Amino acid sequence: MDSREFRRRGKEMVDYIADYLDGIEGRPVYPDVEPGYLRALIPTTAPQEPETYEDIIRDIEKIIMPGVTHWHSPYFFAYFPTASSYPAMLADMLCGAIGCIGFSWAASPACTELETVMMDWLGKMLELPEAFLAGRAGEGGGVIQGSASEATLVALLAARTKMIRQLQAASPELTQAALMEKLVAYTSDQAHSSVERAGLIGGVKIKAIPSDGNYSMRAAALREALERDKAAGLIPFFVVVTLGTTSCCSFDNLLEVGPICNQEGVWLHIDAAYAGSAFICPEFRYLLNGVEFADSFNFNPHKWLLVNFDCSAMWVKKRTDLTEAFNMDPVYLRHSHQDSGEQTCLRHWQIPLGRRFRSLKMWFVFRMYGVKGLQAYIRKHVKLSHEFESLVRQDPRFEICTEVILGLVCFRLKGSNQLNETLLQRINSAKKIHLVPCRLRDKFVLRFAVCSRTVESAHVQLAWEHIRDLASSVLRAEKE
Repeated sequence: MDSREFRRRGKEMVDYIADYLDGIEGRPVYPDVEPGYLRALIPTTAPQEPETYEDIIRDIEKIIMPGVTHWHSPYFFAYFPTASSYPAMLADMLCGAIGCIGFSWAASPACTELETVMMDWLGKMLELPEAFLAGRAGEGGGVIQGSASEATLVALLAARTKMIRQLQAASPELTQAALMEKLVAYTSDQAHSSVERAGLIGGVKIKAIPSDGNYSMRAAALREALERDKAAGLIPFFVVVTLGTTSCCSFDNLLEVGPICNQEGVWLHIDAAYAGSAFICPEFRYLLNGVEFADSFNFNPHKWLLVNFDCSAMWVKKRTDLTEAFNMDPVYLRHSHQDSGEQTCLRHWQIPLGRRFRSLKMWFVFRMYGVKGLQAYIRKHVKLSHEFESLVRQDPRFEICTEVILGLVCFRLKGSNQLNETLLQRINSAKKIHLVPCRLRDKFVLRFAVCSRTVESAHVQLAWEHIRDLASSVLRAEKE
């Protein structure tokens, strides 16, 4: 394919994408295939001779689309949103064309510098404390990670290194192996499984703190665990506070937990993967109160801020905490400007070496929507979630299980878990809408997350009518 054909095929692909998204509402939101469906539809080896572009395009509809879950359908209400917008798609095209591997400033200066500035832009939208911003001479700063899971792991590994070095500085005879056995991290029993996985990868103990009646980690429970573990000779070093849990969008009490972490010299990391986008709205910024106590903070613009995956924003107060933990500097990666004091080597902030020009997506989206446009988008989703909540509350057969704060509604039929499992199975088997469940204590609960960029009140109303009709069928069957 030469540039002449690329121009033609590129325009065709843009038309295909636009047609796909314009018509996505007419596709079944969830695929009707079984595991292994695709292998039978494609050859067992790659072709020896080139195939035509037309053949590939035909196979998209024949082979790929039947197995696609349409996350951007206005009838997709599962998990949490994954962001999508035309400006971000265009930026991704440019990213692919430039094709740089931005592991250092010298590898592509614009890649490093735009990321630093975009993270400051976003930090200011969130009204983060100045300590988290790079500015021209700050000690902190932001970096784009691939996911919140990566950000939690990076923070944990940096905290582990920092604590071990502090202890060895005071007691040089202590070995790293001996200290690793005693290190312990903490998080709420409502935290995402990625926190536990970070502990497994980092080789440290992770302890779940029991949450309160609002599924929130509170100071008293954390303090009790810290005191008990210190008395047993363990070394607390890391706490993860979740703002907007995956199960029910609950919020740990940051204003209570933060001061304890600071008093104990424990690294505090905030995981706001979903909810963080909402903090650009003044009316939701209170949910981030207490961020000044944190050492690191992370959320995913690729969930709810119209920046396509992957783009997970992470800030630290002291970037040397990361760079001293991950710094590997072979001669072939050095350059003449790496001691300039700027954020010149973002490879020291992450697990991988290579990094894509992801900040282009932020730059395009922030400029083409503006802060006000992004705020309006968040507010629309929150309004729709409250509309769905109101519909549920009008039906006495159902109950709302947790406070609705942002774009997630947790609800269920009044009755047994089996009844609700049957209802969810009927919903997803019908493939008109898509939901996933959670478990809150001993209750099986349905989650309704407002996700699509194009979702409107009419889609929410139709989804609720569909759920009500299926609930009636399930309840009738139970009586028979």
